[in-house]
Amino acid sequence: MALTKHQRRTRIKMRIRKNLTGTGEIPRMSVYRSNKQIYAQIINDLTGETIISASSREKGIAEQKGNKIEQAKLVGQAIAGKAKEKGIEAVKFDRNGYLYHGRVKSLADAARENGLKF
Repeated sequence: MALTKHQRRTRIKMRIRKNLTGTGEIPRMSVYRSNKQIYAQIINDLTGETIISASSREKGIAEQKGNKIEQAKLVGQAIAGKAKEKGIEAVKFDRNGYLYHGRVKSLADAARENGLKF
């Protein structure tokens, strides 16, 4: 029997995560994409804490007009700015089982343009 979309993404996510762990020096940047919103977190897996988070629901981003790809670009810029303030320059990118195109790619490119290395 064929896998559902959720089962397929979970399988891909586990395949990615078994080789990807965020540390204190190079934390993991995880992306979650819902139908309407996009969220990004920078996580230290050794201590299990979220260092920084940004989403399209934040006040400055939600007020701006634009499609979902443009909102993802704003979230990428926001998380890169917050990371610079905390002194984080490099992260490991966790696409969380999503294909690397569209909103996920837009967020990653905007974060790279604003100084995050991955």
